[in-house]
Amino acid sequence: MRLGVDKSSSKIFGDKSENLATLFLEQEGFLILERNYFARKLGEIDIIAKKDDILHFIEVKSAKADFDPIYNITSSKMRKVINSSHYYMKVKHLNFAFSIDVIIIRGDEVEFIENVTL
Repeated sequence: MRLGVDKSSSKIFGDKSENLATLFLEQEGFLILERNYFARKLGEIDIIAKKDDILHFIEVKSAKADFDPIYNITSSKMRKVINSSHYYMKVKHLNFAFSIDVIIIRGDEVEFIENVTL
């Protein structure tokens, strides 16, 4: 018997959360540029969006059960998002103002936290 989390179930749950986050952003007037952007060995950015000439690099966190997903935001994870963001702008030859953001999904509720700094 294997104990632990079923990875396919976790992937489906994560995809559903990212879809909800994307829908929320589009309704708020954001243009979605990329999803699940992988920056070499630096890490992954869940959503890259643009609004009012500002690039938004967005980490999406969700959790099942009674655990609040905000506790999954760590300085290590945010450092990876920041490094990946710089890589993205360098590779794409972009020079925009940018924001590192977090979307927290709790059930069907979306909390958008802009310009996160730890």
